[in-house]
Amino acid sequence: MNAPAGRPVNIGDVKPADFQPLAPAIVDLRREEEPLQLSHGEFDRRIKAIARGLTNLGLPRGARIAIVSNNRVEYLLACFAILRAGFVCVPINHKLAPETIAFMFADSGIRFSFCDGERAALVPADVPTVDFDAADAFDRLLDPGPFETVAPGPDDVAMIMYTSGSTGRPKGVPILHSAQAWIMSVREKVTGRAGPYVTLVAAPFFHLNGLGSSMGAIGAGACAVLMPQFDPRRYLLAAARYRVSVVTAVPTMMAMVLREKDLLETLDFSSVTRVRVGSAPVTQALLDDLQRVFPNAVLANAYGVSEGGQLVFGPHPSGKPTPPIACGYPLPGVQTRLVDASGREARQGVLLIKSPAVMRGYLNMPEKTLEVLHDGWYRTGDIFRVDDDGFHYFVGRADDMFVCGGENIYPGAVEEMLEGHPAVNQACVVPVADELKGMKPVAFVVLKPGARESEASIKEYALRHGAAYQHPRMVVFVPELPLSGTKKIDRKALTRTAEELWSKTPS
Repeated sequence: MNAPAGRPVNIGDVKPADFQPLAPAIVDLRREEEPLQLSHGEFDRRIKAIARGLTNLGLPRGARIAIVSNNRVEYLLACFAILRAGFVCVPINHKLAPETIAFMFADSGIRFSFCDGERAALVPADVPTVDFDAADAFDRLLDPGPFETVAPGPDDVAMIMYTSGSTGRPKGVPILHSAQAWIMSVREKVTGRAGPYVTLVAAPFFHLNGLGSSMGAIGAGACAVLMPQFDPRRYLLAAARYRVSVVTAVPTMMAMVLREKDLLETLDFSSVTRVRVGSAPVTQALLDDLQRVFPNAVLANAYGVSEGGQLVFGPHPSGKPTPPIACGYPLPGVQTRLVDASGREARQGVLLIKSPAVMRGYLNMPEKTLEVLHDGWYRTGDIFRVDDDGFHYFVGRADDMFVCGGENIYPGAVEEMLEGHPAVNQACVVPVADELKGMKPVAFVVLKPGARESEASIKEYALRHGAAYQHPRMVVFVPELPLSGTKKIDRKALTRTAEELWSKTPS
């Protein structure tokens, strides 16, 4: 990283020591037939012009500025400029209901916003806005020329990222410049990437997976290939065409990619050297399939949370190889604990994290903060187990766990078992109420292309390969699983469907 010694790092202005202005920085595939390509030098000049334009608006330092848009180069330019000018970037999840979006604007006190034309109506009428797609509106904001990046203080907020709201109202997570700078420095040490690389980004920028990957690439002097939204076929075509070396995605995206057999058999993915999958449980079957598609890649089961940083685990300090589905060993500077229901430390339990990246608290939600934050320890709500070497394995969300006949069932464990079936591409397990057992598991299954299986055969496989209480009492075959805005499986929607189907099943 290029910050002078002792000076706080503004994460909107991180560059490698050997900054190459002519090296490619961005390939924007919003118009695939005419992709927009920018060098690092041009990208930097445009950021400065936007930062000058924002400063001319007379907003106070620390003012919150929202972005409501699909992935595109203007989104990244605006984000970097907001940060360099000393303001706070607030990426808005435009997949949520309009009333929820209005809440996020009010909750974070938005003073100005950027949007694309398709989502302009989601911006409250009283918020001054620049529409990326309105004729010359974005260009009129620009003020080309030099710009001195604002040096943040140790407690200055860079971004406010909102949780998805899957368990209630979205919660604002203020992310400090200092915390994100620490993450960038750790990522640099962990990945050990030498020379330029190309990363493919399709995850939405309102999620740290997509935005963090892009910012990390720009800060490292690498190139980010941006997709406006995820499409499995276009994703594969872009990976091959642009000789992508780093792929980051959630498991559902990768499972969808694996169904495109014709492209997998004809395209060349030998350039891919690293595949990072995370934000949800990863199965061994998925990793095995990905290794066949990307034979030259090192696969990583990544774990991160907005409240505790995108990086928690990495390689073992003694050089021991990371087991395939393990998330890794706690990184230097990261402390972890696993606690059971009684709060005692255990080999399997809820993960607690303490590190320089852990948030100071939720925005405007002191009660929620007290529920998850104690003496700098963040309670993630995620169940992990740890082995004798200290490697940590993601089991599932504590909120997803349910009890069947007195036995705890973690959906991720059942899904991993089902996805070991040679005909199964994806599986999602949700509970339905039962008078006798309390809850029973129902499995939604996506078969691999051309595969034919019956409900009875899947149940039989489950009984042979898992505990009896885990086997799904109903198997529903679906062409695809519903996804949330962050491309995770929409378990709420599947639970509603399961309850409806179960109610019609003869007792």
